[in-house]
Amino acid sequence: MAIATVNPATGETLQTFDELSEEAVEERIARAAAAFATYRLTSPQERAGWLRSAADVLDADAKAVAELMTTEMGKALAAAEAEVAKCAKALRYYAEHGERMLEPQRADAEAVGATEAYLVHQPLGVVLAVMPWNFPLWQAMRFAAPALMAGNVGLLKHASNVPQTALYLEELFRKAGFPDDVFQTLLIGSSAVERVVRDDRVVAATLTGSNAAGQAVARVAGDVIKKTVLELGGSDPFIVMPSADLDKAAEVAVTARCQNNGQSCIAAKRFLVHADVAEEFTRLFADKLAALTVGDPMERGTQVGPLATESGRDDVERYVQDAVDKGATVVTGGTRVDRPGWFYAPTLVTGVTPDMDLYSEEVFGPVAALFTVADLDEALRIANDHVYGLGANLWSEDEDERARFIRDVQSGMAFVNGMVTSYPELPFGGVKQSGYGRELTELGMFEFTNAKTVWIGPSSSRQAEGDTSTASE
Repeated sequence: MAIATVNPATGETLQTFDELSEEAVEERIARAAAAFATYRLTSPQERAGWLRSAADVLDADAKAVAELMTTEMGKALAAAEAEVAKCAKALRYYAEHGERMLEPQRADAEAVGATEAYLVHQPLGVVLAVMPWNFPLWQAMRFAAPALMAGNVGLLKHASNVPQTALYLEELFRKAGFPDDVFQTLLIGSSAVERVVRDDRVVAATLTGSNAAGQAVARVAGDVIKKTVLELGGSDPFIVMPSADLDKAAEVAVTARCQNNGQSCIAAKRFLVHADVAEEFTRLFADKLAALTVGDPMERGTQVGPLATESGRDDVERYVQDAVDKGATVVTGGTRVDRPGWFYAPTLVTGVTPDMDLYSEEVFGPVAALFTVADLDEALRIANDHVYGLGANLWSEDEDERARFIRDVQSGMAFVNGMVTSYPELPFGGVKQSGYGRELTELGMFEFTNAKTVWIGPSSSRQAEGDTSTASE
């Protein structure tokens, strides 16, 4: 895939970029390693100051950066503005809380025969981040803010269709005053990633993206014994029970499915609705989907923009057609939008069965598959009958149903009467083929630190005074 900005609302190629040569990549890795040698010695207070400065720079650049993301991958401008604000919030969150997170954790020294014992988190070194295009600023910031706060140095290999956003991220941290080369962008293709992961100076990698990409990076990292964090696909279930506020559930369902033009790992994709309320919920859901404004993502009234790539639009179209060919029903949508660019109408499909691709594949577009279920048991069975386990939603006022959902749904995140989303204050990640490891909170920071145990024994003066007893005696 060429490294280029292609406007998905028009299909026009706006700018292309040359891929870095092997020599240029080598130079940047060397600079990153040199930067880590001194950056790791900076204080948490200094790093927090640079993070606050980065948040201020981002606030100042908000309009231009939001328009850049909309141009490169097609998200509605309002959504792009919200993404910028969320990134600034994350920077300030780690600036405010990072020092406390990194404080030594005291242990029971007496119990282990020490005068002092504690756990300290120290940075690992140069970490490679392989990031996707769908949230081009936020995905990278989820890694960068905690990693830099911990004292690590970052190399960013971003998706090839958002090169200008990738370059802006390097500029952001430079403008914020971070030491030179603490965060660098590598404009390289996917074929060059293995060489970077294998480099001895790169100590770990994190990837958000497809399962194939995750497997490739994890395989190489495993070969050279390096830490990885993977956030991969998702096909989140959205369960609606009879006690739910149906109008509210349907309203949130539309946002949950069509956020970011339907291109989100944690977008609800499978809607499992109790038979007692399935007819009413289907009507509400379909009406609200049909009422969405699809159009130019730069226009303020647009709610759903184009798919980011032509191939992505074609995949969505193929999944829906496969389901229809095998007996599913399109309640609303199900077609391309007749205008330039890679648009697809918000779509609701019912009658989905296991032999359809729509049942088992992650559909990265505004297409919802609705299942009618007899009870919570069936809902959980279908919810868990999938390779992914990222997020899950339940809409219910019944305490027993809530407890069972939280206990039994196979997911990294469980949201009740609300939409799955990410917050700096909550861990983010999945189970099964949705990946491993966690981002955000202190857990995300600690993924790329050495949790070092420190044990300090009695001083030599005590030994000189005759305290020479040992456990063997």
